[in-house]
Amino acid sequence: MNFNWLPPLLGLVLAPLLLGVINRTKAFFAGRKGQPLLQSYFDLARLLRKGAVYSSTTSWVFRLGPLIGLAAMFTALQLVPMGGQKSLLHFTGDVVLFCGLLALGRFATIIAALDTGSSFEGMGASREAFFGALAEPALYLSLAALVRHTGWSELSASLGVLSERNWVDVDPSLVLVTVALLAVFLVENCRIPVDDPNTHLELTMIHEVMVLDYSGPDFAFILYGAALKMWILGSLLIGIVLPALSSSAALNVGFSLLGVLGLAVLVGIIESVMARLRMIVVPQLLVVASALAATALLLGVR
Repeated sequence: MNFNWLPPLLGLVLAPLLLGVINRTKAFFAGRKGQPLLQSYFDLARLLRKGAVYSSTTSWVFRLGPLIGLAAMFTALQLVPMGGQKSLLHFTGDVVLFCGLLALGRFATIIAALDTGSSFEGMGASREAFFGALAEPALYLSLAALVRHTGWSELSASLGVLSERNWVDVDPSLVLVTVALLAVFLVENCRIPVDDPNTHLELTMIHEVMVLDYSGPDFAFILYGAALKMWILGSLLIGIVLPALSSSAALNVGFSLLGVLGLAVLVGIIESVMARLRMIVVPQLLVVASALAATALLLGVR
């Protein structure tokens, strides 16, 4: 039976749950009860019921930013396979479109932040552009190494090859790609040790400072788009680490779902045992991730 429609549906419904899993994991390590697991859904519902407030200095660019970002993440979600199933939208070279959509989402957020004319949001946009310029090579090189390793430039086919091999022969290039993509996952989703999503100090924020002027449905779109981005990159990473293990498509999708939730638990553990890195150290982390991905690509050229 064809379950191509199931991964995007799971992403749309369960993406905000990842934030709840992370927060509950952090609460467990801190010895607290923590907020409800579904708190992200309650926050989105509350924001959607509110009205939006716009500054007189902003233009249509500010209002269009959240919509473009959410549309980019929604489209990227259709490109990511899960549990050995082909993605809903797949074609040769779709890996290029995947990277372009992630870049488009970042660009929309940055240009909308600059449109406010706020010095704080301009600072956050500058940081986002700088770290994004360092994170993108690591992502591109990782995907290039994956394409070289499998011989497919289509995400569904590429991860399908990994499922067929089923880690029978552990390839060092895949291990390097996994580590590099984990670093990219943390950076792209603004998690510790790169950024603290719970901080309220504008001088230390990266992503959160760019969305200070948003409210109501616009802010809900931003939060939901960020949750989708975490789900997308998490599904890609789990697709490499946890290939299809069963002949049952539904069972494979279930295993992948558990893997994505397990990744959220790992993020919560990392944020509980590590402190945020100094901002001058973050570029070094991204350079190391790019170097690992480049090494994986070179190993595939042998």
